Amino acid sequence: MKRPTTLGELLRSGYRPRSVKEEMRENLVALMRAGETLFPGIIGFERTVLPQIENAILARHNFILLGLRGQAKTRLLRLLSRFLDEALPVVAGSEINDDPFAPVSRYARRLVEERGPETPIEWLPREQRYVEKLATPDVNVADLIGDVDPMKVMSRKLSLSDEDAIHFGLVPRANRGIFAINELPDLSARIQVALLNILEERDIQIRGFPVRLPLDIVLVFTANPEDYTNRGSIITPLKDRIEAQILTHYPQSLEDSVRITDQEAWIDRGAGRAIVVPDYIRQSLERVAFEARASDYIDQQSGVSARMTIALLETLYSNVERRMFRAGEERAVARISDLFSSASAITGKVELVFKGEQEGVSNVAQALIGSAVRTTFNHVFIPNFRPGSRQKPEREIFAETVAWFEEGRHVDIYDDMAESEYAGALARIPGLKKTTSEYMKPPREQLPAAMGFVLEGLVQHFMIGKKVLGQMTIYRDALRDNWEEMTD
Repeated sequence: MKRPTTLGELLRSGYRPRSVKEEMRENLVALMRAGETLFPGIIGFERTVLPQIENAILARHNFILLGLRGQAKTRLLRLLSRFLDEALPVVAGSEINDDPFAPVSRYARRLVEERGPETPIEWLPREQRYVEKLATPDVNVADLIGDVDPMKVMSRKLSLSDEDAIHFGLVPRANRGIFAINELPDLSARIQVALLNILEERDIQIRGFPVRLPLDIVLVFTANPEDYTNRGSIITPLKDRIEAQILTHYPQSLEDSVRITDQEAWIDRGAGRAIVVPDYIRQSLERVAFEARASDYIDQQSGVSARMTIALLETLYSNVERRMFRAGEERAVARISDLFSSASAITGKVELVFKGEQEGVSNVAQALIGSAVRTTFNHVFIPNFRPGSRQKPEREIFAETVAWFEEGRHVDIYDDMAESEYAGALARIPGLKKTTSEYMKPPREQLPAAMGFVLEGLVQHFMIGKKVLGQMTIYRDALRDNWEEMTD
């Protein structure tokens, strides 16, 4: 259907203007009744964060999302435009999206007075009604609210107090839409006072001139909880005017974390090559983030972003690809060594405390991967050794393998070993293939990778030792490993 192009046509169409908050409320209700997915792509917040956001929209509240980095705060805010109308009628040429029925800028008021029903109308798509600004210390009032434009004053010979001399900032240009500020506490107190006036009086003032522009706008914010609750980071009156405070969080289950990483990571490498990542490696990779969020070496106030596991999975795929290209293979199974070789995706995404800095970020990253592998190894094997079980004791099933290493033997594994060479090296270890096949039951083509996982699990439980030299890993007797550490 053709949309009205003049104010008269808009009047005859029966269009009913609404405030932005009322518009969002009514559209949310319609989507809920239709059973639509309200926040597509958001995982793990279904019973915690999303109901609170819905409540804020239904209550017509401004709100703030409090959470550590990598908790989908910005993505949530950008999805709010989904609750706006598909398009909005505005006075043509208006800088601040004036409502044709109630224009607030001098330009729009003058145009409506002169043209009446023939006032031209434009339709603003919902995507252009969402405006976002990252708060930084150098943001000033002119950026957000506006300032007198000296070029307009000179070219049009205007008074400095003339409304036509104003160059509007981001907030007025978001009129009849949503304005989002990321990291709110980073704004100076002076800027926060300007925002307070918008929340309290619903208008703006520029350089103290009596210019009143009643804005129709939804204000949403994000912040780190540590900064937001710290006195001096945000002025109390502004905090009091933000009606809803919603806490975000990291994935609370391994399943949600896996779904998020799979959704965001680039793993479709194409080129006719197939990469298989077994479940135990996929779970170990995801557990790295859980280990990091509980580690004494990591600054927990900084957080561990979900972007870490995304980068970790992409790097793991690349490490497998690199081996495939070198070996000329068209199909490959990810190995536990690929996970350790992907530690570069961790080192730049964690903030260390003093204890961690003493250890070194690379060592911390390797330790996090090792802890994740140990936890996954336990989930795979420990259920077989519950009290009353007829299975052999846990260490007994690995006795033949461990004894082989205790006799002074070792096996060298290279990062870029071809599949046949890798399988041959592990096949030398007595008992390893049998134990892996019996307890893990991997598909035939995944057996060598599963054997490598078991070998690394024995290392993490100190049954055998290992030494890493560049891209070579030497698995050997644990006593020899400990002796070398002591002598070093």
